[in-house]
Amino acid sequence: MTVQDSAIPTRSIAVGGLGLAATAVLLFSFSFPATAWALEGFGPWTTNGLRGLLAGLVAGCCLAAGRAPLPGRQDWPGLALVALGCVVGFPLLTTLALRTSSTAHSAVVIGMLPMATAAWAALRTRTRQPRPFWAAAGAGAALVLAFTLQQSAGRPGLADGYLLVGLPICAAGYAEGGQLTRRGMPGWQVIAWAVVVALPASALTCALALPREPVQLTGHALAGLGYVAAVSQFGAFVLWYRGMAAIGVPRASQLQLAQPLLTLLWAAALLGEQLPAAAPVTALLVVACIAATQRAKARSPRG
Repeated sequence: MTVQDSAIPTRSIAVGGLGLAATAVLLFSFSFPATAWALEGFGPWTTNGLRGLLAGLVAGCCLAAGRAPLPGRQDWPGLALVALGCVVGFPLLTTLALRTSSTAHSAVVIGMLPMATAAWAALRTRTRQPRPFWAAAGAGAALVLAFTLQQSAGRPGLADGYLLVGLPICAAGYAEGGQLTRRGMPGWQVIAWAVVVALPASALTCALALPREPVQLTGHALAGLGYVAAVSQFGAFVLWYRGMAAIGVPRASQLQLAQPLLTLLWAAALLGEQLPAAAPVTALLVVACIAATQRAKARSPRG
């Protein structure tokens, strides 16, 4: 086999991983509108508890059906971090933020998540990314931050505080999940075990919140809850972690720069929110940053 022939499978894996990660970002981009729908019929704590509980039941069934082996002792700390960041902390903080902020505004704040994920992954794995990568990632984060401040008249509110606290928590969960998949654990098992680990917290949240928060079973509320439980909390993560395992955490994380811009479109189409006038320009500039991070990573050596 020639060097050129051996490069074909590697390139195919990279393209496939890129497609999986991009599909996951598309699915994640519906999460905020779906959460807003869920909040029409459930309180924020109830929404988060039911989201984790339902996802945990689905994940448990999948683990049982697939006869997945128990994770090794060395994997449980990482799974606990994924559970804390991606199942408990970030979903709750974003749900609380959406009570006082528009979906569009919240989505743009979360545009800084790729930079946080790449930074956490670099610290976690002690790898060095090329300067063009960090320059492009930093430019993308600066764009969404400037967009956020412009929309809030330069005065971040309580919702921004929730979201900014949630960023490093979610980034840690994303990066740690990516490391678990690169060590050999299938991506679907990473998120499945993480959701199962969080089941006690989800069940306790439901038990405490349901008697205290009003419940109105509307079509929007049930559809939104079903989406965030089955897709946002489980299905999309399966694709996301498989994609990260194939192309690396930093490169995959930069695809999420497109997520807030997609969510802006869904907020306008599904929720009737007014699209900010600066969104199209921001979209073009962020797409340029995504392209730059992909090229920079492609030229950098692995490991």
